[in-house]
Amino acid sequence: MQMHSLKTIPITLEDRTAAITNTDFDDMYDRVFYQVVRNPGDTITRIYEMHVRASRSRNAAPQGPTKGEPVILLQFQPDETLGMISFPKTRTSMPMNQFLRKISFFGSSLMRKFVASDGREYKWSYRSLEEQEWTCSTADDSYLVAHYDLKPPEMPIYDVSGNKLIIYPHFVHITADILASLLIMRHISQYNL
Repeated sequence: MQMHSLKTIPITLEDRTAAITNTDFDDMYDRVFYQVVRNPGDTITRIYEMHVRASRSRNAAPQGPTKGEPVILLQFQPDETLGMISFPKTRTSMPMNQFLRKISFFGSSLMRKFVASDGREYKWSYRSLEEQEWTCSTADDSYLVAHYDLKPPEMPIYDVSGNKLIIYPHFVHITADILASLLIMRHISQYNL
């Protein structure tokens, strides 16, 4: 039997609900957990990094599932158009259109690039590879960084949702950036922005 270090296995975050406003992203090997929260009537989506499986925390305290400061805030306009992205730890904010820019002026809104916290440029594209709903690569397409896959309709549901965000080992240091940019991309798609 060949043993593999968890450092060489991709982060596989199960997206519990596939909703862009309230869901949990839990790694199947319990290495990292995120909770995405948007309160009813609010325009701010908060992304929290959790110390335990986010779904356990949500089930334990339905009124206040999280404590502490979010790692990223996504503030949309009241009409759901793009607003501001904020990183409380570094006390920086910028317009989402500046953070996640279209690849070309006349190009698709569903293909955009962003500069992550590591200073490198990455890009998202919609259904550019077979069996991947969303694909993130390095700006020059030399490396596959992450991909988001929805559960195929014919797949039975057991204890998992079947929706997953897979982040490859060399890019786990930007997991929060990848998650935030994915949520914005999915928001752009959902609202035809």
